[in-house]
Amino acid sequence: MRVLVIVNTRAGSGGAGLFDFVRALGGVGAEVVLRFSTEDVPLAGLAADAREFDRVVAVGGDGTFSTVLYEVRDSGVPVLPYPAGTANLLSLNLSLPPDPRLLARLTLEQTPVTFDLGELILPGPSGTDSRTGFAMAAGAGFDAAIMQAAQPLKPTLGAAAYLLAAVSNLAPTVSEFELVLDGEHVHTDGIAVLLVNFGRIQFDLTMSRGWDPRDGKLDVVVLRTKNVAELIPVVFAAMLERVVEGVERNPSVDVYTAREIELSAYPPLAMQYDGEIIPTLTPCAAQVLPGAATLIVGPDSPYAS
Repeated sequence: MRVLVIVNTRAGSGGAGLFDFVRALGGVGAEVVLRFSTEDVPLAGLAADAREFDRVVAVGGDGTFSTVLYEVRDSGVPVLPYPAGTANLLSLNLSLPPDPRLLARLTLEQTPVTFDLGELILPGPSGTDSRTGFAMAAGAGFDAAIMQAAQPLKPTLGAAAYLLAAVSNLAPTVSEFELVLDGEHVHTDGIAVLLVNFGRIQFDLTMSRGWDPRDGKLDVVVLRTKNVAELIPVVFAAMLERVVEGVERNPSVDVYTAREIELSAYPPLAMQYDGEIIPTLTPCAAQVLPGAATLIVGPDSPYAS
């Protein structure tokens, strides 16, 4: 079996245990090809011939995973998201264990599962579009501001950088949103719009109640709060959902589902996908790519065969 391992050397933890992982693969006869991404060597280029391999391993964080998954979309080549970033939310959603030797065994033996991907469409100059994929979620507004503020803090604070960035922005920008969801227009306002594929985040909270990364749709979550203090009941309700049956969501959160989305914000807002900051502001469009990703999941995952 041929295994391509793509390592993002700028990821949060730098791939702790990676040597043990590669050695475990080689110890059972797998042919392992290692490639390293740097500032001068982009990730996408390293995955250009991924279809020639039996497995692909993306070593990094959620931004690394989404880049590699988008590059190999619809190929059927199974991808293992090796957690070496700050949050590693996709690995969390797939219930992947942290042990590198167990990850190696899963890479070779576990039955892969197909999932949807999101595709973000950004307008460019002269009418051209640029496209990128996301596995977890993309967003505009408060979440993007958090990601941007957390960037310089992540090397020292890790995942706590996101919390500090959130409480440092107590009065985020409130915008009017114009959404087109599968042709239907929705006019609303708030501090953020999230396009959710996988919805589980830190502390076992969820971004939306009914998210399903295999249903051929994205959840569109609008945070209609006006400041960070109003988010506290939202988070509290999400926590209660885990222990109390039938808890209602806070009315400050609206959730829609759609296959195709157009988003405009007034004033325009910063955007992110899977923790990666986008250098342009809204508007944008997005769509779901049904079954485009093939992933290795943990043995305890609800998606495991």
